[in-house]
Amino acid sequence: MQVTSSAANGSEQIWLHIGAGSFHRAHQAVYLHHLMESGDRSWSLALANIRDDMTPLLDALERQDGAYTLETVTPGGVRSYEVIRSIKTIVPWDAALLELTAIGARSSTKVISFTVTEGGYYLDHQHRLDTANPDLAADLQGELNTIYGAMTAILRARAAANGGPVTLLNCDNLRHNGERFHDGLLQFLALRGETALQRWVKEHTRSPNSMVDRITPRPTDEVRARVAQACGEPDPCAIMAESFIQWVIEDDFAAGRPALEKVGVEMVKSVLPYEEAKIRILNATHSCIAWAGTLVGLTYIDQDCARPDIRKMAFDYVTQDVIPCLTPSPLNLENYRDTVLERFSNPNIQDSNQRVAADGFSKIPGFIAPTLQECLARGVVPHATLMLPALFFLFLQRWAGGELPYAYQDGVFDATATRAMLASADPLRAYCADTALWGKLAGSAQLELPLREAVIRVQDWLAQQH
Repeated sequence: MQVTSSAANGSEQIWLHIGAGSFHRAHQAVYLHHLMESGDRSWSLALANIRDDMTPLLDALERQDGAYTLETVTPGGVRSYEVIRSIKTIVPWDAALLELTAIGARSSTKVISFTVTEGGYYLDHQHRLDTANPDLAADLQGELNTIYGAMTAILRARAAANGGPVTLLNCDNLRHNGERFHDGLLQFLALRGETALQRWVKEHTRSPNSMVDRITPRPTDEVRARVAQACGEPDPCAIMAESFIQWVIEDDFAAGRPALEKVGVEMVKSVLPYEEAKIRILNATHSCIAWAGTLVGLTYIDQDCARPDIRKMAFDYVTQDVIPCLTPSPLNLENYRDTVLERFSNPNIQDSNQRVAADGFSKIPGFIAPTLQECLARGVVPHATLMLPALFFLFLQRWAGGELPYAYQDGVFDATATRAMLASADPLRAYCADTALWGKLAGSAQLELPLREAVIRVQDWLAQQH
């Protein structure tokens, strides 16, 4: 893949990112900052958001010329501070996304990346768009609530302006994330009847798969206070993350790319083994720990991991079921498992159960169901994996009863339908029949019977806590 520079084309190239949350600023922006610090200033970041919920942050970043402080912390508690300066353009939010569309349409914008959470793609088990979702349905009528609506506006303007090819880079924890987004976008355009734009997208865009990894808690006043003390001045935009960072990208860009391999990004032919290990071992384990910790009254992930019983649930899930599913692998899966659990045990991160427990209706089908399906298909009952959906079922019951210690956040679940499911004569049967969660396994005795046993095991475990 061609790696372009300002010397080659005579002008700075723009990497536009949609999604102003902490993860982008602790991950992609950091890599581009390090590339700039190495002397390669041929690329710069522009940061935008689809919705107005990040406007205060964007305004604060604008006042700081896009710069902010990143605090990182090792498992041993060593903290480091770095000012990240790769964001050169703050794209102000407006309801019609006019500024975002304009910068996305420029020929100098060569990459458009995005982080909109796993639930922001509205895909079912067959990877078809969930057109019943209110936000997506509204965008099919011309509104701009989702990545599909926003990208349609951008690419329509880009095609009209002869802006040239562009890479659309998904940076969310979604299996085959580039392919899934590309397929979803083409479906969206077909439903909108935008045949000409659909053809343009096929001819002028690439959507490589990628895998991203760095634990990034939501910023707190404590982080800002430490940054002010360590750096000598306040920074309202300060964020923190663990010291570990990883980015793996398929080297398939439409219009050149930064020399990211110079700053530690792994450019590969296939992301598949990396993303499978990350999604099943890290992401699913993270959810397991957060649901279990919440049920026993804990607040942070490291507190959960300090409990031998919760740590054992996570360890057994990976060891008994995931590793056999993913073997052979180019990764040492046992070492990866142990590294993940060490990272989760870092008491200095203070990553909340609330953040990690969110979006279960995307995480069950995306992170957990594939291991269940593969085990059952080869005649193995995945007892350790079944503990995860059992934990989530009891977590949902607490939610419905108003007994969670925090507000549960989920981008795709239907709260009314979920309450009806949990109020039915046999809530667990209704849970097992949910096709959005289980796909082909939905309603099967193959799923329901061992999951009932798993729920009993979790209930017995919870009863021992009192």
